[in-house]
Amino acid sequence: MNIKKETVFLFFASSLIVLFSSCNKGFKSDNYTAYFGGEVTNPTSPYVLFSNNLGVIDSVKLDSNNRFFIKFDSLAPGMYSFKNEPEYQYVYFDKNDSIMVHINAKDFDNSLVFCGRGDQKNNFLMELYLKNEQDRGKIFDIFDFDPPRFLANIDSSYQSREKFYNTKKEEIKWDDSFDTYAKAALDFPHYSKKEIYPQVHKIRTGNDVNETLPANYYDFRKKIDYNDSKLVNYSPFVNYLTHMLNNMAAINYHNHFTEVDLALKTNINKLNIADTLIKNETVRNTILNNIAFTYLLEDQNMVNNQKFLETYHKYSTDKSRKNEILKIGNAIQLLNVGKKLPEVEFVNSSNQIVKSDDFAKKRTVLFFWTENLGSHFLAANKKVLALKKKYPDYQFIAINLDNDQAEWNNLLSKYNFDEILQLRAADFQDLKAKWAITKVHRTIVVNADGTIKNAFTNLFDLNFEDNLK
Repeated sequence: MNIKKETVFLFFASSLIVLFSSCNKGFKSDNYTAYFGGEVTNPTSPYVLFSNNLGVIDSVKLDSNNRFFIKFDSLAPGMYSFKNEPEYQYVYFDKNDSIMVHINAKDFDNSLVFCGRGDQKNNFLMELYLKNEQDRGKIFDIFDFDPPRFLANIDSSYQSREKFYNTKKEEIKWDDSFDTYAKAALDFPHYSKKEIYPQVHKIRTGNDVNETLPANYYDFRKKIDYNDSKLVNYSPFVNYLTHMLNNMAAINYHNHFTEVDLALKTNINKLNIADTLIKNETVRNTILNNIAFTYLLEDQNMVNNQKFLETYHKYSTDKSRKNEILKIGNAIQLLNVGKKLPEVEFVNSSNQIVKSDDFAKKRTVLFFWTENLGSHFLAANKKVLALKKKYPDYQFIAINLDNDQAEWNNLLSKYNFDEILQLRAADFQDLKAKWAITKVHRTIVVNADGTIKNAFTNLFDLNFEDNLK
């Protein structure tokens, strides 16, 4: 622990010592009372969300000192997560743990400190996570190495992490339930490097190393339990499965495929492999949903989306109302060429409601932006100003996807984009559900009668202007 963290830790621990004393008294052998609280400096949201695999358990408002506290009358031991949007981290609870956290939201992971009953296991996971993050920052140069040098490098790094893991395991003496997560945090980042290497090496060097990898290169796959439902939402496991499926589903000889068709075939391969490999329904549905959401986020080809969703629906048994893929799939069906664009609401700079059905009855281009992608915001608006001169019979509407009216107005005041109608989504979830907005690089072209000409295009596509002729 560095000096800065240690100072924060000691101050925070001492300020809450009375609370810990009361938390640790009176536990009975048959109850599962637990406590979770802490302080979030520079919060990015007024709430802390506490969740498990099934979703949000509790939403707690920060007080005037940016502190929060939750008492659970019964909390099952296991892995949970907490979020001050958009950042999150994990916290593991044993029976009757009393855990406090201190976070500076401006440097969420690096500032996070646990204290109280149950802190040692959680601080171990954070230290291991940060070590792995440091590795990730240096890994891309290593992907250029030939197989022997690459393996020597990552094996050395793994041995260092394994020594840290073994030392802490002996020191803390944690049980098998926690070890499931500790071992996953150790192993899966290492396995991910091995899955990523063949593809990235070929991209960076032009050399295909698949034929020169050692015969036992993928033997680690035999040790993995792909059906462990405890890990279904644990990022080291989920990230590994993503990299593994990317590797296994890759099509190496693809010169005769277009880029969009290659993406379709590759992602259908992923669905097929996931269905074959993963038999646990919960794990399989989660992975299928991850594959589908990532694909739909990247590819907005109407025909291919429908083909992909046919395969997804064949394998997925997740029919819940919360399933984002079902919502996106339903929205896509409503966005076929010639259909009327579903009505949604926006707000203008005066915070007045503007309905999409009330747009001027002329040919329209709708494009999207967010302040989180500043370069896209500028490039998109500048390109539209040029298109507006070239196609004066079109109205161009910029739609901001953020939720802060004041920040939106403040940002627009710095630029001269007044010739473009600037609106903000009144309810992003409604917009996403009705217009299948899964990425900011999306443009919709509408005919003068409000029917769809192309709901899935991009301002920066080479042939975008064909949509305007």
